[in-house]
Amino acid sequence: MSIKFKVLPKKNPQDITAPEKFYATSIANGETSLESLAEIISYQCTLTDTDCYAVLRALERNMLLELSQGRIVKLGHVGTFQVSVSATGQDLAEDVTATDIKKSRILFRPAKKLKQMLGTLSYQKAS
Repeated sequence: MSIKFKVLPKKNPQDITAPEKFYATSIANGETSLESLAEIISYQCTLTDTDCYAVLRALERNMLLELSQGRIVKLGHVGTFQVSVSATGQDLAEDVTATDIKKSRILFRPAKKLKQMLGTLSYQKAS
């Protein structure tokens, strides 16, 4: 199966007067819920879909807990998750406080196998 894409015109934000160029943009082919993942996993092992769902929910809860404690969460061949912050700079180190933090986000770093999967994808232009 291939990833579908559509073509969209975009302006150059660094040169608004430049003519638009056309770029390929991926199109999502639906989504998979936690419940669906649990069912898929249950067909591949000896656990029921309810057991798999319980494990995935526990993973979700524990990831939230661990990330909120400032820990990096490593999910094997999937990758790692980590909290990152953006802050206002100060002239002196002793002037930096928590109020300088303006936003936080979750960084995801894909593992080697996930990166390799990206190299094997095929693409198809949507009609």
